[in-house]
Amino acid sequence: MSDQIKDDLINLYTHAIDARHGYEEALEDADGRGMTPLFREMTSLHTTNATELAGELARYGEHPDEDGSFMSTVHRTVISVRALFGGLDGSVLPGLIDGEKRNISTYDKILDRDTFAPETRALLARQRDRLEHAVISMEGMQAHAS
Repeated sequence: MSDQIKDDLINLYTHAIDARHGYEEALEDADGRGMTPLFREMTSLHTTNATELAGELARYGEHPDEDGSFMSTVHRTVISVRALFGGLDGSVLPGLIDGEKRNISTYDKILDRDTFAPETRALLARQRDRLEHAVISMEGMQAHAS
């Protein structure tokens, strides 16, 4: 595996772990209220993506860090502060949508490189599509909340 491919896969993996940590914090802080079903769904989505990416990296002898990056701490802190002030309702959707669109953009940039084996490219395209469907769903929620 080239260093660029490895770096790209690790980058996507880290983004998935960071996002999962944020949604896990939101799920815990929501305590069954507000956007709990969405937080549960997004935790699962990012867990699936991270697991698949870890498997892909393991095929090449890489074992990524499950702690994520500094952004995991940022995501957890932001969610905790919002929860403290009762804000884990529909008002969080714009930020979540923006974050997931940034994730999709990262996939787009990486997929544009055309350096992946066909099965890896297909995996990344499926993950990107999952994120896109999640964004469409969140945008629908946001439209109904307005």
